[in-house]
Amino acid sequence: MDIFRRPEDIPADYGRTVITIGNFDGVHRGHAVVLEELRAAADSRGLRSVVVTFDPHPRIVHQSDSPVELICSLDQRLGRIARSGVDAVLVQPYTLAFADQTAEEFVLDYLVGRLRASAVVVGRDVRFGRDNTGDLDALTAIGRRHGFDVVVIDEVGEGSRYSSSAIRRLLEDGDVRAAADQLGYDHTLTGTVVHGEKRGREMGFPTANLDLEAEGLVPADGVYAGWMHFPARGLQLPTAISVGTNPTFHGSVRTVEGHALDVQFGDLDVYGDTMEVSFVERIRGQVAFRGMEPLIAQMHEDVDRARSVLVSGSPF
Repeated sequence: MDIFRRPEDIPADYGRTVITIGNFDGVHRGHAVVLEELRAAADSRGLRSVVVTFDPHPRIVHQSDSPVELICSLDQRLGRIARSGVDAVLVQPYTLAFADQTAEEFVLDYLVGRLRASAVVVGRDVRFGRDNTGDLDALTAIGRRHGFDVVVIDEVGEGSRYSSSAIRRLLEDGDVRAAADQLGYDHTLTGTVVHGEKRGREMGFPTANLDLEAEGLVPADGVYAGWMHFPARGLQLPTAISVGTNPTFHGSVRTVEGHALDVQFGDLDVYGDTMEVSFVERIRGQVAFRGMEPLIAQMHEDVDRARSVLVSGSPF
């Protein structure tokens, strides 16, 4: 997949294209339908399929006092879009100056002038241009004047739309299973394995800790069943995942750490490796225990419940 980090990177001879536009945070099931329609429309015309997305997220620019916490990073987003099979992505830098274009200026400069759109694939609620004044009727009228079709995608989902905002709320509540139903995959964090306090190892539960700058929205504090994947090693391990501040030890730093189930993980040196942590089911919330013994007893129970979830594929 071609990735253009700014419009000027698009080759002059790239040819005509079929385009869709959106933030695509999470690249959820609704987005998957859009990307499938994009590919179909491009294939039927023998043209390249191009996604126009934005970085940073428009809300971060327009509401800097209450920025949105994104489901996935830009790199995660691009990886999932690439897996859809589209030909290219334009990552448009989003600024106040860019947002101040009229609807027609945006279409003529970017979609017609730079990407030579033959067709634009959108939902019925499409909005674009200054103050979101551009809508489906405006896009269709501009298309008639400037030689591109508008392909409209109806609402997707079983009775309701898929929504990045709704998925964020589910993750913030710790409902990773419901979030996965909307996403179409298990929510995943990506980061580097770093040294922790090594308390888990001392208690017989060695863990791999993600760095604090891990990519992806960290779900609510608690214990989860999930998976650790080390891409460079081709290794995927069933895991009990802990998210939180370790209140039993009066911790203040929020961490994400995984204990691999039923393997000699403690003998594997993964410090510095890239690790992906995928969340399947929340087992319980964060609890402060009165000492080590009740904590260790609970950890044994957590591991058993995580194993049950991952083996059966369903909640306990």
